[in-house]
Amino acid sequence: MTNRVSVFTGETRRRSSLQRGALAIVMAGVLLGTQGLLSGSAAAAVGAAEKDELRFGFIKLTDMAPLAIAYEKGYFEDEGLYVTLEAQANWKVLLDRVIDGELDGAHMLAGQPLGATIGFGTQAEIITAFSMDLNGNAITVSNSVWEAMKPHIPHQDGKPLHPIKADALKPVIESYKDKGKPFKMGMVFPVSTHNYELRYWLAAGGIHPGYYAPHKGDSSGTLKADALLSVTPPPQMPATMEAGTIDGYCVGEPWNQQAVFKGIGVPVVTDYEIWKDNPEKVFGVSRKWADENPNTHIRVVKAMIRAARWLDENHNANRPEAVKILAKPNYVGADYEVIANSMTGTFEYEKGDKREVPDFNVFFRYNATYPYYSDAIWYLTQMRRWGQVSEQKPDSWYMEVAKRVYRPDIYAQAAQALIAEGKIAASEFPDFSKEEGFRAPQPHFIDGITYDGRKPNDYLNKFRIGLKGKEKI
Repeated sequence: MTNRVSVFTGETRRRSSLQRGALAIVMAGVLLGTQGLLSGSAAAAVGAAEKDELRFGFIKLTDMAPLAIAYEKGYFEDEGLYVTLEAQANWKVLLDRVIDGELDGAHMLAGQPLGATIGFGTQAEIITAFSMDLNGNAITVSNSVWEAMKPHIPHQDGKPLHPIKADALKPVIESYKDKGKPFKMGMVFPVSTHNYELRYWLAAGGIHPGYYAPHKGDSSGTLKADALLSVTPPPQMPATMEAGTIDGYCVGEPWNQQAVFKGIGVPVVTDYEIWKDNPEKVFGVSRKWADENPNTHIRVVKAMIRAARWLDENHNANRPEAVKILAKPNYVGADYEVIANSMTGTFEYEKGDKREVPDFNVFFRYNATYPYYSDAIWYLTQMRRWGQVSEQKPDSWYMEVAKRVYRPDIYAQAAQALIAEGKIAASEFPDFSKEEGFRAPQPHFIDGITYDGRKPNDYLNKFRIGLKGKEKI
C-alpha cells in the first residue's frame, strides 16, 4: 500500500494545510447556509481537523472493509485526513497501541471499549462513535467432529437443515468426556463477539462454556466448563485446528471459508443464525484522543459512513471490487475466491453446500453504522452472564456504561454534515430528532429468547445457563 502521508514534503504539507483550511472555511459557510436542516451544534461541529496525519490499526478480517474503502476511495482525503492503515498482530496489541497513542484509532471488537472501560483485563477509557458492521462470523468444527455431529442433525433433500443447533454437538462432547478427552474450541479474545456468540450457541444447546472469576484471579473462562474455550488469533485458526490443538472455533471471515477451501473443517452455523443482524466490530479511539481532536473524529466518522454505504449500495453491487481490495496482502491477504465466498452474498457450509446469505456481511443498511446503546448493553449482559462482571449490577449501571462508551451524539454530527453536503439522504439514517439509542426488542436468537436492551436483568433471568441475580462464582 502506498503510504500517502510519506509523499508530502514539508512545503507541500504546509500548502495542503492552507488549502484544507480554506476548504474548512468554505464548508463552514455551506453548513451555516443549511442551518435550517441542522441543529446549531451540528452546523458548528465540523471545523478543520486538529490532526490530519493519522495512523489506524486493524486485524486481517473482511469486516475491516470500511477502513480500506475509506482509504482507497479517497473518502479520508476528502475530509483533509491523511491516513496510514497498519495490520496488527492481535487484538491485545491493537488495544494497547490505541491506549498508548501509537495508533490514533482502530478496528475493534465491540466488547473491547466496554471491557476496557469497566476494567476487565485492561483499564482504559475507550469510546466508539461508529459501528463497523453487522454479522460476519461463523462457528467451524473439524471434519471428525462434523462427522460425529451429522447423525444428530435433521436433513432435508439430502442437506443439513439450518440453523444447526449445539444440541447436535452435545453427544459429541459427552463422548469426549467418556474417553477422558477435553473438547477444545478457539475464539479470538475474551471480550470478543466471537467468545459471546460461541458461548451463546453452546449454552443454548445445553453445553456449559465455563465461567470467568476475575475477583479470584481466574481469567481462564473455563470454570465448570463442558467445552474449553481459549484465545487464538484469527489468521491462525485454520492451522491450529488442522494441527488438532482445537476441535473447532468461532471467527470472522475469511477464516471459516478458508477451512472449507482447505478441506479441513465445516462451518456449522453463522452468527446471523445465532442472532440475526448482530453488531460486530466498532471503530474505537481513546477518550483522551477524542477530547483533543473532536473535529478530526467527526471527519473520520464521516469518511467511514461513506465507505460503509458504498459497500452496501445497489444490493452489494460493489462487493466484487471490495473483495479485490481486501485480497491485497496489506489488508486481509487471502485469496479472492475465499473472501468472495461470503463477502458477495453467499456462504459455503460443507464443501459444495453453498447457500444464498445476502446479509452475512452488512455494513450500512439496517442502520448498521449507528452505535446503539442497546448493542453495548447486550455485550455487558454477556460479560455478567459469564462472570467477567463478578457481581449483580442494577439496570442503571448498564445504561451508564453504555453512555460512557457509545457516542451516538458524535455519529449524528457526522451524519448531519453528510446530509447537509448532499452526500447521503436523511432518509438513510435514523431520525435523530426521535432516536433514543435503543433498537426495538429483538426476538431473532437461536434459542427464541427476546432481548430488550432497556431491561438487562430481566434478560439475564431468562437463561438456564449463566449467572443471574446475586449469583457469584
